[in-house]
Order: sequence, then C-alpha cells, then structure tokens
Amino acid sequence: MGQVSASSTVLIDADPETVLGAVADYQAMRPKILSAHYSGYRVLEGGQGAGTVAEWKLQATKSRSRDVKASVDVAGRTVIEKDANSSMVTNWTVAPAGPGSSVTVKTSWQGAGGIGGFFEKTFAPLGLRKIQAEVLANLKREVEGAKP
Repeated sequence: MGQVSASSTVLIDADPETVLGAVADYQAMRPKILSAHYSGYRVLEGGQGAGTVAEWKLQATKSRSRDVKASVDVAGRTVIEKDANSSMVTNWTVAPAGPGSSVTVKTSWQGAGGIGGFFEKTFAPLGLRKIQAEVLANLKREVEGAKP
C-alpha cells in the first residue's frame, strides 16, 4: 500500500488574499467551480474556511466513484480538506506569483496494495489531474471575471 497523489497548478490574475477567499468559500464559490465529475455537493456546517464540512460524490471514471465528506482547515495560505470516509487529503495552496497568484491543488491518499495498487498509482493521478485542471480553470474564470 503506497501513497498516491496528483497535483495541478494554475496562475490567476488576482492578489493572493482574493484567491484564498475564493478557494475557502464553500458556500457560493465552490459550487460554481466544480466540474461535471462532482454531484450531490452540499455544505453541512460553516461554509467559509476552517470549520466547514461539505460532502459530494466524485465520479473519477465510469466505474470509480468516491463519497467524500470533507472537513476543512486553513493553515496560512493553504486550505486543507480531510475526507472522513477515506485517507484522502486535498491541499489548496495559494502563493504570490508576479502580479497575481498561483493555486496548486494536491490530492493524496493511501492506495491499494498488489497489482491493483500498481495500476491505481499509475493511472489514478492522470485522471485526477484532468479533473483538477478543469476545476482550477473554472476558479480562474470566476475570480478573474469578478474583478472590477
């Protein structure tokens, strides 16, 4: 059983505080940026930053889906989602990048062992990076579109 992870980064033409606020907004912003791979999204507690609890179904492939119940914490410029239903942790890290910001999403979990684990470690990150890239592109569109 090994660690499996996937990460993606986007540059956004907005200051880090604005971007971090958007990333941590589970009530209004998050539903706007999720791709079609997500369904049943709802906020159970909070809605803004630390203390938020949200749930959704992530349909990674036709045959692979995951029910996620994420508890949110914030450490500096990183929003951390820990799934109560698995070992999955997703970090959204916002950093200054020239006149704007970069946002890196990294999702990690403990993968299966044996031959199934080999295939999971090889192919799951490829599919997840595509999903992450779509969500980050949506975030970029929403944040840059909201600028005065």
